[in-house]
Amino acid sequence: MTNEWTPLIALHATGATTAMILGGYLLLRRRKGDLLHRRIGRIWMVDMYWVAFSSFAIKRLDPGHFSWIHGLSLWTIFSLTMAIWAARTHRVQSHRGWVVGTYCGLIGAGIAAAAFPTRLVPQTAMHHPWWLLGGALAAAALAAAAIEVAAMPTLARPARSVS
Repeated sequence: MTNEWTPLIALHATGATTAMILGGYLLLRRRKGDLLHRRIGRIWMVDMYWVAFSSFAIKRLDPGHFSWIHGLSLWTIFSLTMAIWAARTHRVQSHRGWVVGTYCGLIGAGIAAAAFPTRLVPQTAMHHPWWLLGGALAAAALAAAAIEVAAMPTLARPARSVS
């Protein structure tokens, strides 16, 4: 197993870290279902799809082959799709279940990425802690920017003239 960061792995990790922050924000935020929740939720969904789909190009555990982690990515894609379906059909409890389950899976994957000493995150923490901190701060800044953009008021559309 090669132990180096590639642009794809860095973008995958940044997306996952950003999704952890955005998802945590949505779960801790008291108000659910309003415009801000829906906007940030959409950003979170796109980010999570990126993280899941990008994993298929990362084959480090079994070089050149898919591993059990890719099965989890397939499950994530399915659960995200079910969460969207549940939200669009106003099945709030089902939506909540799919989203919270997916978020817990994301947290579990993050713990696994950090728990094994041979993985990139702990290796980087040991040998290049400032790089790891910089990446985490970049993800936090990206999440904060997404929340700021989502919180912007909707621009009023000009009235259509009837001629």
